[in-house]
Amino acid sequence: MRYQRSSALFDKAKRYIPGGVNSPVRAFNSVGGVPVFMKSAKGALLTDEDGNTYIDYINSWGPAILGHTHGSVLEAVQKQAEKGFSFGTPTELETEIAQLIISRVASIDSIRMVSSGTEACMSAIRLARGFTGREKIIKFEGCYHGHSDSFLISAGSGAATFGSPNSPGVTSGTAKDTFLARYNDTVQVEEIFRKSGEEIAAVILEPVAGNMGCVVPERGFMENLRALCTEYGTLLIFDEVMTGFRLAFGGAQEVLGVFADLVTYGKVIGGGLPVGAFAGRKEIMECLTPQGAVYQAGTLSGNPLAMRAGLATLQCILDDAAFYDRLERTTVTLKTEIGKIFQEKGISHVINQRGSMMSIFFDTNRVSNFDEASGANHALFNRFFHAMLNQGVYLPPSGYETWFISHAIGKNEIEKTLDAVRSF
Repeated sequence: MRYQRSSALFDKAKRYIPGGVNSPVRAFNSVGGVPVFMKSAKGALLTDEDGNTYIDYINSWGPAILGHTHGSVLEAVQKQAEKGFSFGTPTELETEIAQLIISRVASIDSIRMVSSGTEACMSAIRLARGFTGREKIIKFEGCYHGHSDSFLISAGSGAATFGSPNSPGVTSGTAKDTFLARYNDTVQVEEIFRKSGEEIAAVILEPVAGNMGCVVPERGFMENLRALCTEYGTLLIFDEVMTGFRLAFGGAQEVLGVFADLVTYGKVIGGGLPVGAFAGRKEIMECLTPQGAVYQAGTLSGNPLAMRAGLATLQCILDDAAFYDRLERTTVTLKTEIGKIFQEKGISHVINQRGSMMSIFFDTNRVSNFDEASGANHALFNRFFHAMLNQGVYLPPSGYETWFISHAIGKNEIEKTLDAVRSF
């Protein structure tokens, strides 16, 4: 394929935008080459500025679960836009979507809308600290919760040590309030709790990880986390920015049968418009201003366009009783058939999958944490990415990211994808 216009646009963007992009993964630094500038999207397809089309397996990193510019969502947003973009006042829409979510998601009594997943996770941590009167948190290597200072922490020198900043601008004081643990390692988490349990306000993690590639919790891991948090009076926070309304309407909580004290949302909840939310039990959420003392605010929180897009998306899902079953069958078909091709060619690999999320790792037979994800052959993934791109299949431009399958992916898209894999 030709990428002349994308290349020219990237050169121009670098003159005005740091690195030429507004979110780092878009720069293709991980896989190399020039990022593709998109012009439009419809259903399962993206179209770039050079006129090339691609089957889309990132779907705006998860929100476009129905496919792009779905008719019902587009119509809802257009009607709302005619009424106004933003008012800075309460609207009935905010209550409508809150009521819908609370009525369908176990463990949630109250929800507050924000404008991004980062903001949701940052606010949930502040709320947990305010509710418990404690300052320290546990997060897991490879789980990403946005770019708030508390989450930009790398591993310390021992199993139960504090972390250290992994970005300039994050203070060592902030890092000292964050413990790092290994995903799927219950023993390590137990050790941290034995030493410092009375100081820990919250444990936060992706219940199905999506930022070290798709990594699923092993048997008993989530149940043990729930039990430890209950024992020590620590809040368990599920970051369901990716998994919420994607794995099931009730998210990973519903699928795993383990329920958190606080849950954060984004992506699907806004139908493709910028949005986030955090939710939980009544006695915790009542600590937020103006009812309580824990401060949180946002000018565009509950933006009517985002609320309308989110409501339309969620209603489309609810109106289709077989929605999640079909979506998972599509994903399992991709996983199974791609795996057969690699096996026939003698290419060592593992494909992790849960619901409509999946990832391919090369030269490995197990990925259950960040260390194992790092040990995969990322150079081979980069070759795979560009081979697929050149054949009209757009994958996440990093071996540490997750594929998000949309409802618009059908038989023709699957066959074209498999043909591209065979060619690679």
